[in-house]
Amino acid sequence: MTAHGIAIAPSTFYAHQSRGFGPTGAELDEAYAAHRIYRLWEENRKVYGRRKLWKAAIRDGMLIGRDQVERLMKITGIRGVSRGMHRKKTTVANPAHRRHPDRIGRRWRYPSHPDQWWIADFTYAWTREGFCYVAFIVDAYSRQVLGWVVTTVMDTRMVLMALEHALFSRKRTRMDFTATGIVHHSDAGAQYTSLAFTDALADAGLQGSIGSVGDALDNAMMESTIGLYETELIDVDPARTWRDARGCPPLSGHAGLIKQQAPR
Repeated sequence: MTAHGIAIAPSTFYAHQSRGFGPTGAELDEAYAAHRIYRLWEENRKVYGRRKLWKAAIRDGMLIGRDQVERLMKITGIRGVSRGMHRKKTTVANPAHRRHPDRIGRRWRYPSHPDQWWIADFTYAWTREGFCYVAFIVDAYSRQVLGWVVTTVMDTRMVLMALEHALFSRKRTRMDFTATGIVHHSDAGAQYTSLAFTDALADAGLQGSIGSVGDALDNAMMESTIGLYETELIDVDPARTWRDARGCPPLSGHAGLIKQQAPR
């Protein structure tokens, strides 16, 4: 059989004739599902991959499997962002500084309540004015970003400001908050082992904890948080200036569940 000069298999013709004109119910359902997946991808800044988009679809009320999400992503031509390679060294230890012991020991699933462990680190972002630096403090239990700051200098003042922001954030929401006994864990960078920062921890009642030099696993939680920040906020929409980077709030949480702590 032919139509408009194009050969058509008899089975195809009779199958189409038997169902009538227009798409089947299954085809319509797939089209609607693909549209919802695409809309969710757009609402999440076009950065979600298969796993996060699947969880977002479940939260949106869709009864859908992860493999089906992947298939619909291929149909609509969308994909998640990939993490790039770091090219700037930020952890520079000072052998003259005394270091706190490692009180965490990579037990990242150990915390049983908020404000048990605070994890700290910082990263860089490229702008047309040069590098800027973003310091974070994250609660290990809730994965919430408690404090963060953007500066143009990678110094002790930067991590001190992030600590002050975290303390202020907690005191603002909990009048009875005390930092006494909280473990503050970071890498062995000179900013975190400096005398000024060590004194600030002691004054606030926090216990210092330092991982080993050049070992990402000793601060794996913050490596993950920073990776998400760089991939889903900075790399997707590169900051024009360091002030633009300051306007990109850090994110935290599981499967793309964003919990923002806006700077003051």
